[in-house]
Amino acid sequence: MTTILKRLRKNTFSSKKEVSQGFSDLFAPLKPFFEKDRLGHLKLGSHGTVYNEETREVEAFMRPLWGYAPYLTQGDSSFLNTFLAGIIAGTDPKHPDYWGEVQDFDQLIVEMASLSTTLLLNKEKVWDLLSKEQQQNLHAWLIQVNDHTIPRNNWHFFRILVNVAMKKMQMSYSEEILQADLDLMDSFYVGKGWYFDGQETQFDYYISFAIHYYSLVYCRFMEEEDSERTTVMKQRAIEFAQTFKYWFDASGEALPFGRSLTYRFAQCSFFSALVFADVEALPWSEIKGLFSRNMQNWMQQEILTTDDLLSVGYHYQNLVFAEGYNAPGSPYWSFKSFLLLAVPEDHPYWQAEATPLNIEKRQLSLPESKNYYLFNEDLTHLQAFPAGQFVNQQNHASGKYSKFVYSTRFGFSVPKSNYLYYEGAFDSCLALSEDDHYFRTKGLDTAYEFLEDRIIHQWQPWQDVEIKSTIIPLNAGWHLRVHEIQNQRELFVYDGGFSVPKEKNNEQVENLIACYESSIGTSHAIGIKGYQEAEIVRTEPNTNLFYPLTVLPYVKAKLSVGNHQLVSLVGGQLPHEKVEIPEVCVKENSIVVEQGQTEMEIRYTQNN
Repeated sequence: MTTILKRLRKNTFSSKKEVSQGFSDLFAPLKPFFEKDRLGHLKLGSHGTVYNEETREVEAFMRPLWGYAPYLTQGDSSFLNTFLAGIIAGTDPKHPDYWGEVQDFDQLIVEMASLSTTLLLNKEKVWDLLSKEQQQNLHAWLIQVNDHTIPRNNWHFFRILVNVAMKKMQMSYSEEILQADLDLMDSFYVGKGWYFDGQETQFDYYISFAIHYYSLVYCRFMEEEDSERTTVMKQRAIEFAQTFKYWFDASGEALPFGRSLTYRFAQCSFFSALVFADVEALPWSEIKGLFSRNMQNWMQQEILTTDDLLSVGYHYQNLVFAEGYNAPGSPYWSFKSFLLLAVPEDHPYWQAEATPLNIEKRQLSLPESKNYYLFNEDLTHLQAFPAGQFVNQQNHASGKYSKFVYSTRFGFSVPKSNYLYYEGAFDSCLALSEDDHYFRTKGLDTAYEFLEDRIIHQWQPWQDVEIKSTIIPLNAGWHLRVHEIQNQRELFVYDGGFSVPKEKNNEQVENLIACYESSIGTSHAIGIKGYQEAEIVRTEPNTNLFYPLTVLPYVKAKLSVGNHQLVSLVGGQLPHEKVEIPEVCVKENSIVVEQGQTEMEIRYTQNN
């Protein structure tokens, strides 16, 4: 273990000094790369992306600015000349290291946001140090964004930040484009603080570390000029905080869900932005607890390479689940959480004592976020049950958005192949095939419902196969799955539980019960009705985001053409929790569940 990693693992990220030290420790391993690469470019690795190597190197140079710019406000400008030299060269069309002309949908537009924020935070230390010609070059390079087409999503905030920065630098900008982009972002709002990210099927971390984050930066710099809009933005951030905290468990682990998870501790950057904009959406002590626990949790994971760079991965280095835009420098988006360093030391946040996670309801149906949340008794395990979610033109969309449940203790898996079941690592979902090969799982629901006690999915893996899956969260880490299937073709059906790390031979398979007990918890998949066998499979390595090698309990059925009802019971309990399997009795139009002294009858209407 390196000295840097030892220090990071001891850091509580509570005081400004500790947060500053955390940034310094994570930034220090990058410094040698500035010295050996071209100006304004860093080469941190060799794997490819949907954009070229030149752009990958510019991204790696720019993304650390998300942390360095707030750090610079503290007064330490010892590395400033290195960044300035890169910015000057990168924006000079005559320099061999020029970043180039921007194209439609260009990744360089994404990187303009950190540079614009750097100018907003440090006008005197950056902009004012440039010559008139260098200022003109920087302005000309950034303002290109106004002449190009960008995706209809959070990217419009990159253009907003560019125009705000140029306005504040007293340079030309487009007020018309600025207002149009702000109006577009406003059209994504759905209520209770929640937006969607351009598509009404996408509610993920881009709501927190993009839309709300940039809104709060906008509030900080545009409150006087645009008080009406910033008042609305702040109010929405306050509302959002009330339920976004449901994405974190008591240990600081955040919900693994959606795309761009390699940005890791950007998960808590929203709370950093709240402090920066001085919006006490929750008590400062509660915000500090959410921020510091998430940061501490991340520093305990294997997130660094052997030379202490942030790797592409999640709990460990992993390219299997990565998106096509995850370059070697991409993980430094996580530095957005260091916006806190631009907050003065006399701010009440720094004096507050972190308080434990405060969750009002252990079970919450929140249709505005397209999720149903379930916590265990001591809030150390969060399960989220999404519906109606998907993402277009990104890999592993079903794995990242469409499983029946996502867990802060068991993580989730993405497939390496869909040919064999073990290659697909199909945890927390129903996988179907015609000949026990080439599996399909649920993608985007054709219809869905959030009720107070259940989530209902309608979906079609084939045109002649209709499935209604009713997911019923229970207490003590359990949930029921009721699948009503109308199929015009013979099918093999696998219902997967939670994946757990493969350790010793702790598996138990008896009748229709598959159970595996691991050091992180116990996973059960139990066939209640319609299943013919239960088993445990070792999945392909590096498919789970949390654990490099896992096993997966599942129950299986072979279905003839016709109408079928399958009922399963899936559980995930932590080591300190007692495992008691609920008694489940399936009746004609209801299911009776007994858990301890509690009995509940769940009524439903079967498909015809």
